[in-house]
Amino acid sequence: MFYLGGRGTRNFILVLCIMYFILYVDRVNLAAAAGSIQKDLGLSNTELGIAFSAFNYSYASFQIVGGWIADRFGARLTLAVCALVWAVTTMLTGAVGGLFSLFAVRLVLGMGEGATLPAATRAMINWMSRDLRGVAQGITHSASRLGAAVTAPVVAFLITVLSWRWSFVVLGTLSALWAILWLWWFRDDPRRHPAMTAAELASLPVTDQSTRVAAGRVPWRRLVPRMLPTMIVYFCMGWTGWLFVTWMPSLFLHNYGLDLKSSAFFTSGTFLAGMVGDTVGGVVSDAILRRTGSRQIARSLLIAVCMVAGLAALIPAMLIHEMILGIAGFTLAYFFLESAVAPMWTVTMDVAPEYAGSASALMNASGAVAGIVSPVVFGRILDLTGNWTLPFAVSIGLLLVGIVTTWWMRPDRPLVAAPADPGLAMAGE
Repeated sequence: MFYLGGRGTRNFILVLCIMYFILYVDRVNLAAAAGSIQKDLGLSNTELGIAFSAFNYSYASFQIVGGWIADRFGARLTLAVCALVWAVTTMLTGAVGGLFSLFAVRLVLGMGEGATLPAATRAMINWMSRDLRGVAQGITHSASRLGAAVTAPVVAFLITVLSWRWSFVVLGTLSALWAILWLWWFRDDPRRHPAMTAAELASLPVTDQSTRVAAGRVPWRRLVPRMLPTMIVYFCMGWTGWLFVTWMPSLFLHNYGLDLKSSAFFTSGTFLAGMVGDTVGGVVSDAILRRTGSRQIARSLLIAVCMVAGLAALIPAMLIHEMILGIAGFTLAYFFLESAVAPMWTVTMDVAPEYAGSASALMNASGAVAGIVSPVVFGRILDLTGNWTLPFAVSIGLLLVGIVTTWWMRPDRPLVAAPADPGLAMAGE
């Protein structure tokens, strides 16, 4: 097992895990219901890819907005508003009548979800000690993949019992309930929460315990160049990650000739493997850091190794069309790529602790840009060739670029404050 701190931090992680779980349910439900929606609305594969990508247009842009708002005004209000946006837009998805309205609701959903993960990272900076942040990122991202894993069979069941339209109404209700829980339980300053013990508060760095939510003006001119290598790596990872989130249920359904329930079963297995990978990546990253003291090894090198393993698993998945071997290859690829996610998010906390919301927003925005392009490219290649695995050739090329770029992320070199930015001053790591 692994240590997660005292009762206060454990409860904090639990509440965040529930959020991450619901976040991915709302994100993946369209892919899970894609077959029914495509048939009902008469959409081509390219049009379905456009609907998938709509989410990421606003998701990418609202990363920066959400990160800045969370750094400036705190995670409590930011995440509550975000959850209400997920609730309303998910419910409205059940009322769409064509590509335009489907595109519109997914666009607004992306606004709410775009601000979410940077705001959550901002909350972790305040609540988690430095030596537990990799584990915290790993566990919370694991919860999101668990949400993705259960979405396919749950949506399949709801479609069978109700309809695809009512399935979105049921799922959207979960987001509204979580917003109420978050407002009631969370406080931006952990010192104001009765569940936090003196020992837990003492483990937090002094800069993280500040009652001041906003650290001042974000130094974008210095922050963006420092985050650029991380952004490139996350784009390369995100290209393939979004293909799994958007197209994998349909790939299993059509490429291997499965029915809806069997496709949902194998999709769930793939996302469960990703869930395990998220936790493993976070735990291993923090363990390496404790053993070596090197963030370059614990973050950058580990990320590169995970990407190499994911690339190696994609090659047979793309070339072998036998069902079990193909699905096993995709599942292993997703496991290894997800193992790199927690170290990636922890890099943003290592580079700029005082502006973790903005730093993580920059990184996640680059992944969202990949999510805009990759589903459409996948759908276009599919329409032109009829080959469900050929689009992953692009993934292999981008993963090679990302592997090389990991060297320049340098989480061992935190952003040093300039005299004009006293709010960024921080103690040595």
